[in-house]
Amino acid sequence: MNARVQPETGWKAQLQLGYQDRNGKTRLVDRVQRGPLAVQRSLYPEGAPCHTYLLHPPGGVVGGDQLDIRVDVQPNAHTMITTPGATKFYRSEGKQALQQQTLTVQAGATLEWLPQENIAFPGANARIYSDVHLVQGSRFIGWELQCLGRPAIQETFDNGNMDTCLRVHVDGTLQLIDSMKTNGLSLVESAAGLRGYAMNASLIAGTIPETHLDTVRTVLESFDPSLPVGATWMDNLLVVRMLGNNTEDIQKVLIPVWKVLREQWLEVPACPPRIWAT
Repeated sequence: MNARVQPETGWKAQLQLGYQDRNGKTRLVDRVQRGPLAVQRSLYPEGAPCHTYLLHPPGGVVGGDQLDIRVDVQPNAHTMITTPGATKFYRSEGKQALQQQTLTVQAGATLEWLPQENIAFPGANARIYSDVHLVQGSRFIGWELQCLGRPAIQETFDNGNMDTCLRVHVDGTLQLIDSMKTNGLSLVESAAGLRGYAMNASLIAGTIPETHLDTVRTVLESFDPSLPVGATWMDNLLVVRMLGNNTEDIQKVLIPVWKVLREQWLEVPACPPRIWAT
């Protein structure tokens, strides 16, 4: 369980990151940090793009915590953001934990938002809202992985509340809402929900031409046809959705999709974050 010491009202944490292109190299030029949210030093394993590791509160997130993460990527900048490990939402005594993420990608800019999974422990009461703001000519590849319970040890999400919502705006217009809301096992057991799976994942790319849909579907067809995964394109957004019972199986599918999009759409070689290999 969560052993960290925190205020009775929960942590109020905020992290704002601003990236700019400086002479052909992306720099983290603006950083505002309040509370237990931080980033490690910028890494440049592939030259110009900036790799950033986002550090969440030690020990995880509990009821009453409020985390506010904001990222702004300016024209021609290219950054990749990931996390060293899963974000854990622990059992709550009634208070709700809130994690809010606002990602803004300007024209000509590129953001790869690739955090590891969110894990909701039984009894958690959490809301995770993400807003992605794009304009035509911006490039975004991002995913969110939600895990209810801990299937690796056969622990189910038999009680608690999880409310997640990913919204994508293009030129100020709301183009996509991808949401999940459950009370205990209600969504897990629903035939119209997770169909018995503990995890769901979404990968979104935009603003992207429809021609890349066939490329992604070719990648998906290389896997077991019984896998619960599919890809669609609408309004300059490409969306891949998948169900599963462990992170490894989901990443075995989504990472190849990310790689082919990076190589054929972003036109740069795939460069997985070093932290993924640890």
